[in-house]
Amino acid sequence: MKPITELSEKDIKNLKLIVLDLDGVLVPRGTKIKERANILKLGIKTVPPSIIKKIRLLSKKGFEINVNSGRGLWMLQHMLHDILDFISLTYENGSATWYKGKIYQHANSFSKLHHLYEKLRFVKHKDILGFEPKEFIITIHCKKRVNEIEKIVSKYKEVYYIWNNEAYDIGIKNLQIKSRGLKSLREILKLKKENVMAIGDNYNDIDMLKESGIPISADPSRVKGDFYVELNKKMLPAEQLIDRILEVKK
Repeated sequence: MKPITELSEKDIKNLKLIVLDLDGVLVPRGTKIKERANILKLGIKTVPPSIIKKIRLLSKKGFEINVNSGRGLWMLQHMLHDILDFISLTYENGSATWYKGKIYQHANSFSKLHHLYEKLRFVKHKDILGFEPKEFIITIHCKKRVNEIEKIVSKYKEVYYIWNNEAYDIGIKNLQIKSRGLKSLREILKLKKENVMAIGDNYNDIDMLKESGIPISADPSRVKGDFYVELNKKMLPAEQLIDRILEVKK
């Protein structure tokens, strides 16, 4: 992998679509969630103003910008409200895409996950913080891994779980994955793999990066790419990447 500072104008000559992960890339990692007696409290982060300004600049240069996240649509629209005119949203690990106000559903998981959800919601454990509201996948926030959750999910052969040190994302194997959402978006936009750059920092981003022509790692300890962005407490990975693109794009 090469540092993002080595990204050149030649590298992005065919670039038309920039795909950004959300947590750890556009906003800091970490979700504050508390669920008690049917009351759910969620702490929602927003994108820094400096990144909002630069995303608008990218759009004016003719790039399509997509945020591909495990989050639900309602939360993404709230977090990214100030730039909705400039981006598309692929949500819940590739389950659907919001593009110019229209929703394209890529996965139908209800019949396969509904029964599992009913089992999981009755699991009681001191480390379970709560269920994040989702339409297509199941997300359970926990202080640490909960063996009973993993034991239940492992009985469903078509279902995966990903533990990201904050929560479990649970979905249908080979269907509710970020790469499928990206591939479907490429078809909507009539683009090729070589026209796409994607950046991610977590395990559920690995397949998405493989589906892009220019994969960028925002955490080399978790995901690999052609280029990587240094972990920097002062500047989020998305901003470092956008700065470099704006610098080399003539």
